[in-house]
Formats: sequence, structure tokens, C-alpha cells
Amino acid sequence: MSAPALPAPPQLPGWRHTYSGKVRDLYVPASGARGEVLVVASDRISAYDHVLASEVPDKGKVLTALSLWWFERLADLVPHHVLSTDVPAAVAGRAMVCRELEMFPVECVARGYLTGSGLAEYRAGGSVCGIALPEGLVDGSRLPEPVFTPATKAELGEHDENVPFEHVAATVGADAAAELRELTLAVYARAEGIARERGIVLADTKLEFGRADGRTVLGDEVLTPDSSRFWPAEEWRPGRAQPSFDKQFVRDWLTSPASGWDRAGGAPPPPLPEQVLERTRGRYVEAYERLTGRTFTA
Repeated sequence: MSAPALPAPPQLPGWRHTYSGKVRDLYVPASGARGEVLVVASDRISAYDHVLASEVPDKGKVLTALSLWWFERLADLVPHHVLSTDVPAAVAGRAMVCRELEMFPVECVARGYLTGSGLAEYRAGGSVCGIALPEGLVDGSRLPEPVFTPATKAELGEHDENVPFEHVAATVGADAAAELRELTLAVYARAEGIARERGIVLADTKLEFGRADGRTVLGDEVLTPDSSRFWPAEEWRPGRAQPSFDKQFVRDWLTSPASGWDRAGGAPPPPLPEQVLERTRGRYVEAYERLTGRTFTA
């Protein structure tokens, strides 16, 4: 699948654009100085390996605010990459000045519940990333204990691929792989407990780590609805797809007859109705407010 076309990133004084992902735009100092990167969270939303033409209002600000909140609560477990929120006015509230990291080429995933690609792999062979799981689990089942299920980093527009721990060890070295597993599970355990206290199930989460000054550092975003599955605890029912605080409304509409979109046809998805965008925005905001106890202000 070819990489999706992305809108032109904003031009920002003092910064030079270097990369755009599905959601984030990265900049480096225009002066050529090294060591810092400006990370800007857009309002773009992706589904089924497409970056959609429609944007969810304030999504980037929610992701940034929630990541900053989590970084504070995880700082005693692992250092993070945020240096400052003093950013150009055009991206205020949706950007962070961060330490430039040498990123590990692996998606660090922790799962406490079975769903998504983990469920598909379990149904095919009774295991996830080479980790054998008990028989009889269903969609949404809580695992006996959280597991580290890493994945390769896919190119934009492609799927990440689950891999066994041994693949990570062969890629980054045994010691680094063990540290990534330990940190990932520690972050998940801390966050799962905090979320549970607020009536939210943290089913799984994807983390990214890098190296700076000889230390392993938590980078990118952390524990947002884009990188994690959050379910309202009061509605958790194993054996079905769970309601979630993410782009559920987007996926549901795209796969409904109302969209007129053929997922297998190769054409990009159509623009989203305003109602779907507003309901999606509401879920992102609700996740932020339930987790942090703060009122979101755009």
C-alpha cells in the first residue's frame, strides 16, 4: 500500500519541518543546532491505514495535554523527552520541545486484556508474540498478568507486525530488550492502576523509547487514545467488542453502508460527517477529563 498523502505542515518561525507521520509533524531548529526537536500533534485522524481527509477538532491539543499529564506521573519510572512547552504561537497547546533521541526500532506494547491483533493471533495459535495464553479467552478477556508483545515499526500506511521477544533481542541486543520489556510493563502497571481508579480499563498501550546521554528515555506520545485502548469500566463485557475512548465512531461509520466506502476497493475513505467528527472529539475529551480530573479547554 502506498503511503497516504498528508496536508502541508505549517511553517513555523525558527523551526524547519523534517517529517510528518499519521498525526505528528516534526521540526528541528532552523539554526541547525542539534539536540532538540519540536513535536506538533495535528488534528489528523487515521483509520484502516488511511489518513483521512477530515480532521477532528482539538484532537492534537487533547493528545498533547494528556501526554504531558502522563509524563509527569511516570517520571520516577523512566525519564521522558519533554524539555519545554514554550512553542510558536501557531501551535500553542499542541506542541512540545523535546530532546532528540536515537529511537529504538521497535513498538513496545503491553497488553493486560486480549483484543485487536493480539486476539487474532491468539485465535490462530493460542499465543501472542510467542507467549502461550490460557484456553478459552475471548475478546476483552483480562489476561492472568500483563504481557510484553512488541511489534516492528511499519512504514507510514502499513501495518505494524507483532514479533516475539527474541526478535527484539536480536535487533537491539539482549540487555536493551530486557530493559524495554521491564520499562514497558512498569509503565503499563502504573497507568493501569491510575486508570482503574478513574473507572477506565486500560486494555493495552504502545510505547516508544530512545536513547540520549546513555539513558533509555520515553518518547513520542504516551497513554493517549491514539496509542492505547481505553474502555469505560462500567461497560466492560468480555466476549464482544468493547466501547472505547478513541476513533470507534470513525471506524463504525466507515464500515457502515452510509459511508459508501469499499474498504477492499483501494479508494481512499470519504470525508467524515460533522456528527461523526463531533462525537469522536467528545470521546477524546471525555478520556482526558476522566483520567486527569481536569476540564479540557481548547
